[in-house]
Amino acid sequence: MQELLIAIFNGISIGSVLLIVALGLAIIFGLMGVINLAHGELMMLGAYTTFVVQNICNGMGEPISNIYIFFAIPIAFIVVAIAGLILEKGVIRFLYGRPLETLLATWGVSLILRQFVRSVNGVLIIGITVFCLFYFGSLYFLKKRRSDWERIKNLAIAIICFLSLAIATTLGFLLRSPGLTKPWFSSRNVDVTAPVWLQGGLPIGEFQLPYSRIFIIILTAISLLGIYLFLNKSNWGLRIKAVTQNRSMSACLGISTDLVDAITFSLGSGLAGVAGCAITLLGSVGPNTGQNYIVDAFMVVVVGGVGNLFGTVIAAMGIGITNYLIGSGTIVLILGNTGSLKFLTDLFNFLATTSMAKVTVFALIIVFLQVKPAGIFPQKGRGVEL
Repeated sequence: MQELLIAIFNGISIGSVLLIVALGLAIIFGLMGVINLAHGELMMLGAYTTFVVQNICNGMGEPISNIYIFFAIPIAFIVVAIAGLILEKGVIRFLYGRPLETLLATWGVSLILRQFVRSVNGVLIIGITVFCLFYFGSLYFLKKRRSDWERIKNLAIAIICFLSLAIATTLGFLLRSPGLTKPWFSSRNVDVTAPVWLQGGLPIGEFQLPYSRIFIIILTAISLLGIYLFLNKSNWGLRIKAVTQNRSMSACLGISTDLVDAITFSLGSGLAGVAGCAITLLGSVGPNTGQNYIVDAFMVVVVGGVGNLFGTVIAAMGIGITNYLIGSGTIVLILGNTGSLKFLTDLFNFLATTSMAKVTVFALIIVFLQVKPAGIFPQKGRGVEL
């Protein structure tokens, strides 16, 4: 019985990781209908932000270095939310209602972000900052000043983009120096060391419940509660749900749909940053870290029901527990060596590896979606249920 309880805890901890990864995607994909293939890379940015915050706090010594995780979580959220805002304003905004183009564009962005962390340095950061200030500042100024903005929009965007890129590139060449051109990271993975109080585990009999896993479960629960309260109790949350259900009617009622889109995408991106901070407690992170989670995150959102956070919770926990029970061989231990169940024992013994467990879960999901293609909790009408 103790082995089963430990297996369920480990399954819940895996499910919590899947859930915190899928939360941001549930906002972006579930509420906005945007297939964001760069979601994993936004997580990766959150993980690298945590690495930077850890190094800064370690330089300050005790006790700051021991509580760096509490600084890293909000900073990762803010940094990745800003990155998501830039992505929405610069790319996604022009592709709403065009899923194929959105998919290809975000896939391209994911490649750019992976290469970005491999080669990022001071000059690149200064160049990007200058480009964004000139580009978005000029667009904001023209929108306010020109009454014929809609007529000249395409031409203005092309010209402003070219001029901003030229200014940023020129400034980058002028600032080239050994200190500013040295890469901050590389293609190698970096290690984020958990605080001392998150190392070790809670002893239960012969087993231990890792403190890092318990912390991720608590962080996931807090994030989920925060999203629930924001979407249901705040004015902006109600506006997001209103725009999701009926965009044209919301616009007629005076809601700025463009601003709502930007806030929604930034929120989902920020949650990806929090997820990136959480996964640093599980191992090293690198440019390809996000690719290990993106498929599972989409799987959780689709199985739970697009746009349904409660369904996302159920799907994440179900997939996590099933994956661990099969992959760890716990089902084999439960079945034992009973002669009448020997076939099932041999079957689950064959499946008791990490790779085979994942294949089995994928197969079960395919079968499930054949029965309920809209997920556990399908959308009702035009609304997006919570």
